[in-house]
Amino acid sequence: MTLMIIGLIGAFLILLAFFMNQVHKWKSDSIVYDITNLVGALLMAYYSYILRAWPFLILNLVWAGVSLRELQVDSAGKKKKKGHIGHKRR
Repeated sequence: MTLMIIGLIGAFLILLAFFMNQVHKWKSDSIVYDITNLVGALLMAYYSYILRAWPFLILNLVWAGVSLRELQVDSAGKKKKKGHIGHKRR
């Protein structure tokens, strides 16, 4: 039963991120979007591993990897924006 709950939460998180992006509540470059996708994919990867569902394990590991990469890109972009206010230092 616990394993099924892990799988359901993982699927819910991935679908939540998708839905929130589709209704324009979360942008695809927002940190909350990427974290939600990452956690959901990791839960689904764990679920797939336990069930020995190898194609779904690969899919969710790739999904998690892309989400992790996007988190790094997004956070690096936000740091650059914070450092630049719009005027030059002399």
